[in-house]
Amino acid sequence: MNNSKFYFLFLLCFGQGLLLAQSNLQNAINSFAKDPMLKHAGLGISVVDVNSNKEIGQFDSERSLVPASSLKVLTTASALALLGTNYSYTTTLAYTGTIDPQGVLNGDVIIQGVGDPTLGSPEMEGALALEALLDKFSMALQQKGIRKISGYIIGDASFFGTAVNGKSWQWNDLGNYYGAGSWGLNFHDNLYYLRFQQSSKLGSTPRIAAIEPEIGELRFTNELQSAGAGTGDNAYIYGAPYTYERFVRGTIPVGRKLFTVKGSIPDPPLFAAQQLLQRLQNAGVTSGKGATSDRLLGRPLSTARQNLVKHSSPLLKDIIKRTNIKSVNLYCETLLRTVGKVKGQGGSVEDGLAAINTFWQTRGLSFDGVNLSDGSGLSSKNVVTAKFMAQFMRKVAKDDKIYTDFKASLPVAGKSGGMSYTLRGTTAAGRVYAKTGTLSNVRSLTGFVETKSGRLLSFCIMANNFKGSGGQIRKKMEKVLLAMWAL
Repeated sequence: MNNSKFYFLFLLCFGQGLLLAQSNLQNAINSFAKDPMLKHAGLGISVVDVNSNKEIGQFDSERSLVPASSLKVLTTASALALLGTNYSYTTTLAYTGTIDPQGVLNGDVIIQGVGDPTLGSPEMEGALALEALLDKFSMALQQKGIRKISGYIIGDASFFGTAVNGKSWQWNDLGNYYGAGSWGLNFHDNLYYLRFQQSSKLGSTPRIAAIEPEIGELRFTNELQSAGAGTGDNAYIYGAPYTYERFVRGTIPVGRKLFTVKGSIPDPPLFAAQQLLQRLQNAGVTSGKGATSDRLLGRPLSTARQNLVKHSSPLLKDIIKRTNIKSVNLYCETLLRTVGKVKGQGGSVEDGLAAINTFWQTRGLSFDGVNLSDGSGLSSKNVVTAKFMAQFMRKVAKDDKIYTDFKASLPVAGKSGGMSYTLRGTTAAGRVYAKTGTLSNVRSLTGFVETKSGRLLSFCIMANNFKGSGGQIRKKMEKVLLAMWAL
């Protein structure tokens, strides 16, 4: 057999094998779509070959569905593209007025925020934690010779404005850490730890043992109950931003240890100012008027400021890694507002969404069937199509400036984040990179698959209003993922 015939037969066999594999993928998709759990559900699936841009598998891929947290890929990748992977936030400690020879500052001290979501974070690697940050700020004032402040210590959150939550977020989310809004001055991940002493008696109310860090104004009506061992965290904190009345309802398991629930700080800019005031008082530096915020003052702050110290956040590529691996709503919402502000639109959710829309539409991405209300996916009013998400991921994969850092931010099947248990123990573990999405009766996956033959696929799977548990649906999605990997 001559070489040309051999090559022809090779291509024929390879092509037939490829078609068979793609047929197996579509069969897996069709089988999943026929599952009784999805009889009355909305389902959208799109699988795209990154190199050829062909949709090689799909089911109702242009149906508008709720993506939940997998929407975070749109915000985080857009932030990388629009701000740059090495972008960082710079928070400034400044003062107004003059310092007399006795060390009296005849003016105010201002913590000027620019939205840094990691400022004083207890959980972001590479960020200066609350205590160390307060020490840094306190030392800067003392080294300037300031021993007394005649005016206020002000948390300046004017960079974004006072509308901090998504307009369509649910009431039962706002008091919990994942419903914390995004301010121009965020602090300590805008969260506190509410620690309960577990009870050994079913139905009893476990007592509140501690609030860390302390927020003196917070008032709790504790209606929590003790449920069976192993039932997990089913506690919810109810309360709105800028208000300090909180109701705790739901259940935590019986036991004998401390059980921690995370709540949202009502007013992070004010809290930041209060924390700095306390630290200064401990060092013997007093303030005549105490702690406040630009919002509470109700007047524009002086722009005639002297900078004391500038504090930089971790790099954006590291921030988005935690955003996607841990699914941090605060970080995502702040990135959205930052994109809007830096690109000259403004610091609102709408401004950020407009900037993202413009950026990707100029690169040929159609937003047909897409309607967005936030950047994190917490709103159930967000709708996208599977085709849109898969095509978006393909464009990210083709962008050499952001792809490596973005891919590194995604949970990996069988290894990390929300994908830790997905495909564990299979040959596809470590080859699927995807952001999960979870709301009530919503499960989604959006990401990349590195196939057995070396192809790169972008994909999106969304299921809304299914019957049964989310865990069952997610497990059945694995069969589709395995069929992708087998290509």
